[in-house]
Amino acid sequence: MAGTVEKPLAPSYQEVPGGITAPRGFRAAGLHIGVKRFRKDLALVVSDVRAAAAATFTTNRVQAAPVRVTREHIQGGYLRAIVCNSGNANACNGPQGVHDARRMAELTAAALGAAPGEIAVASTGVIGVPLPMDKIAAGIEQAVHLLSREGGDDAAHAIMTTDTFPKQVAIEFELKGKTVRIGAMAKGSGMIHPNMATMLAFIATDAAIEPAALQSVMRRSVERTYNRISVDGDTSTNDMAVIMANGMAGHEPLSLGDPELETFAAALDYVNGVLARAIARDGEGATKLIEIRVVGAPTEADAVQIGRSISRSNLVKTAIYGEDANWGRILCAAGYSGADFDPERVDVYIGDLLVCQDGTGLAFDEQRAKEILKQSDVAVTVDLKAGSAEATVWTCDLTYDYIKINGSYRT
Repeated sequence: MAGTVEKPLAPSYQEVPGGITAPRGFRAAGLHIGVKRFRKDLALVVSDVRAAAAATFTTNRVQAAPVRVTREHIQGGYLRAIVCNSGNANACNGPQGVHDARRMAELTAAALGAAPGEIAVASTGVIGVPLPMDKIAAGIEQAVHLLSREGGDDAAHAIMTTDTFPKQVAIEFELKGKTVRIGAMAKGSGMIHPNMATMLAFIATDAAIEPAALQSVMRRSVERTYNRISVDGDTSTNDMAVIMANGMAGHEPLSLGDPELETFAAALDYVNGVLARAIARDGEGATKLIEIRVVGAPTEADAVQIGRSISRSNLVKTAIYGEDANWGRILCAAGYSGADFDPERVDVYIGDLLVCQDGTGLAFDEQRAKEILKQSDVAVTVDLKAGSAEATVWTCDLTYDYIKINGSYRT
């Protein structure tokens, strides 16, 4: 058992600079247009050629206008650009909100010489406030002129809301005899829960891949990564994860059934896993990233169900913040998960310290437990001893600062 959070998804990749513009044929811009008071608040990511595209979206029944519009556009299977504003969610604004989201796509398309249906639109921020479309329109025009291969970092900053740091990664690997890159950026800090949350993830790759294959691997990757994090149990109105693959690496396109599709899928899992853990680490007010590993489960679904239950337990999260090895809260959260298991067979570890064996507490070294819980990365392992399946989910501790941030979010 390891006492630190591991980086799962084993293949070794060469991380490279550049974020979302690291792959060939992508440019980006990020700037301040006045939606927020001071920080950058408009991002634009563009492929120089039409790119195969896929996406996943929030499962919340209340869905923001940009989610509805991008759902329509992604049906075509191809995109040229993603435009995103922060500071305003454009959610719960009625027909005007949908009109404004469509207008963002139209303005971006006109400036790029593309079709509106080739533009993904995203927004994040306060719900129920109309978009300042005069600022958005002027900002899109300005962003197009600022597009560059060096603009990835500005774009990553521009999609942030309560995030304390930008979240971006890029890797390089071999695929079908060619060097391929995947670059990505994400935002998310609060209103984070499995089935997507107030999080946005935008991924670019110069791999060549058919839309149906891209949607297949993207959906599976989101399930393994973003859908296995939780900050506060709230699922947002605005979440989306969008990927564009422009094929400029020059290899034969991947399709469903191609054995090398798994090579690409593993690389995508790596990228999304890095960003998912960064989101959990940056939970509003958080001081610790918590990795919850459920092993010895009869099925992976059982392991995920138990891990998610533990990840959203405020009692577990506050205990870890307080450096209290209260393992009973962990077992309790597993018990109300709805998964079927025998409590009298379960072992619980905090780091590498066994604190509960066969559902019964042990006399463990409290000082050693406190030392483990003082770390910024804390691992919890629950062994059901009922099979060979396992799953890992991530969350963060719950602190006083979470209340401070969310008690005055609109102001």
